[in-house]
Amino acid sequence: MAEFVFRTESYLKTLPAVVTGVTPEGGIELDRTILYAASGGQPNDTGRLRTADGRVAEIANVVHPDGDKTRIVHVPADGAPALQPGDAVTIELDWDRRYRLMRMHTALHLLSVVFPFPVTGGSIGEDKGRLDFDMPEIPDNLPELETQLNAMVAADHPVSMEWISDDEMAANPGLIKTMKVKPPMGQGRVRLIRIGDIDLQPCGGTHVATTSEIGALKLGKIEKKGAQNRRVSLLFA
Repeated sequence: MAEFVFRTESYLKTLPAVVTGVTPEGGIELDRTILYAASGGQPNDTGRLRTADGRVAEIANVVHPDGDKTRIVHVPADGAPALQPGDAVTIELDWDRRYRLMRMHTALHLLSVVFPFPVTGGSIGEDKGRLDFDMPEIPDNLPELETQLNAMVAADHPVSMEWISDDEMAANPGLIKTMKVKPPMGQGRVRLIRIGDIDLQPCGGTHVATTSEIGALKLGKIEKKGAQNRRVSLLFA
């Protein structure tokens, strides 16, 4: 089983690794990786695999093959040189893109605190994110909620992780805010993301170390997407 290093070291920009397999389509599996595979509303990372003899395989996509959350396949761009099992590589992460996604992902956790409703969906972008809520009506105090959101950012709350077993996760469904996205289970343990004393929830994505790294935020459009479903957009100010 590959080691998902991004779960414990989200600030690593490079990492040595070894190719452990190549799929029939040319996808590359590694013994460990810092490149995030798209899941839970967070897009995949991009980057490259560099060998000591000068070959460079640009990575266009990173996926969990067939939805298997215990595996990650790095999909090379067209024309990338072929790699073979046993090849030693250095993974290079496209950091600027990743860092913006980290900031927005943590910001959306804060949004779920300001809007205390069940989450029915979400999406993380480099400049904009959104959460869908099971929320009958749009709150009438949106400027106040935006102020609360930015106050939590400015408070510089630490963002930390802790782990519980799959069985402990199953026994504590109240930790789950998302109605349609399952916690990242299947590897024997589940990572929880804690933001100060204001939020705790299971999450397999990448996050900043403190809320002040997020920067100023502003609420975007709030759209009706069903009888009780409301889509709340969030942007970097």
